[in-house]
This record gives sequence, structure tokens and C-alpha cells, in this order.
Amino acid sequence: MTDLSAFPTAVKWPAHHPDRIQLYSFPTPNGVKISAVLEELGLRYEAHRVDIMANETWTPDFLSLNPNGKIPAIVDPDGPGRQPIALFESGAILLYLAEKTGRLLPADSARRYETIQWLFFQTVAVGPMFGQLGFFCKFAGKAIEDKRPLDRFLGETKRLLGVLDTRLAAGKWIMGDEYTIADISLFGWVRILLGMYGARELVDFDSLEHVPAWLERGLARPAVARGLEIPA
Repeated sequence: MTDLSAFPTAVKWPAHHPDRIQLYSFPTPNGVKISAVLEELGLRYEAHRVDIMANETWTPDFLSLNPNGKIPAIVDPDGPGRQPIALFESGAILLYLAEKTGRLLPADSARRYETIQWLFFQTVAVGPMFGQLGFFCKFAGKAIEDKRPLDRFLGETKRLLGVLDTRLAAGKWIMGDEYTIADISLFGWVRILLGMYGARELVDFDSLEHVPAWLERGLARPAVARGLEIPA
């Protein structure tokens, strides 16, 4: 299917290549997961910048795709049964694209579920905790005199980094020698601690034994480097 007229997002963000996966995103830690995995998989896609700074996720057009008003979201014109499918939530999209291509997710059932549990570790723990730390150490939360919220999220962020560090002691990637969507889901969130949040010293990042080298390996992958800049 190349007719995307049933999707209001195609009106606000017209598709020049309607036969390709349509990505609606912004270069946040959650957004770059999807551009990075699309680049890694070599799938044909078209990226649309949804400006979260201008509240474009709260327009009726975008809400028709994701009623939760968050990027990223996709429309795949060639979904299951050759029918179009629209998806939101970055973890769900990563799983869908891995299963669509049979890549970045182990074929062995036990290892597949082990990978999925680490994907969920990112979506339910790392993302929310790191994001809250950023709010309190970089953005409006800085003005709050009561430092207990900052201390809470800082302590939890350091604990989660420790969990990740322990896991990586067993191999170069989350799943040992196998690079998966679990790794891709985490790069952007660890990266933002050192960049935008300026929290490298705050979280004692350089005291970690394995996470820094893992992050460096991940960011050095050409697909990840390209994905971090998409959408421009």
C-alpha cells in the first residue's frame, strides 16, 4: 500500500516516498532509537521532524497516530499481511522492526526473551529515571530548593548504571557478543547524561568499569552515528 491518505499525519507531514516506512520523530533519546535501528537494518524510510519544542505532538494530526502525544511513531505501509500498520512507543517499534527483518533479536527463544527483558529494563527504568534526573539537574527542576527529588533520581540513576555495568562484565554487548535492540535502546539515554544533562561527574560515570567502553563502541557504529542526527 502506498496510499497514506487514511493517516492524518500524512497531511501535516506529507510523504514524498509513501512506499517507505514513515518515521515521525525528534532527536531525543527515544527518538534516535528508531532512526538508529532503521539505519542498522537498512530499511527504506522517510523521516519527518515532529517539533516537540513547538508542541507538535499535541496537534490532532499527531494525536491520531499516538494518543499519548509522544514521539517516536511510525507508519509502515507494508505491515503484517501487506497492510499498513501504525505504531507508537519506541520499545514496541524496536520489537516490530526486529521481528519484521529477523535481525537484532536472537532467534533462540530463551535468548530472545532475555533480550526483551533488557529492552524493558530501558523503557520502564532507565528512560524514566534518567529523564527525571535531567529535569532536576538541568532544566526547571534546578530551581526547586528541596533537593530530595534530585537526590532520589540521582541515586536511582547511579544504581541503574551499576546494574548495566554488571551486565556488561560478561560481554561487549548486552547479549554478550550479539548486538541487539537492547543495546540500541540504551545508547541515547546514557549519552544524554554526559551531554545535555552534564551529569558525568554527578553520576560518577568514569568509575564504571564497562559502560564507558560499551557506549564508545555503540556510538562508533556508523548506523548509530547517522541515527543520532535524524531527523535533522
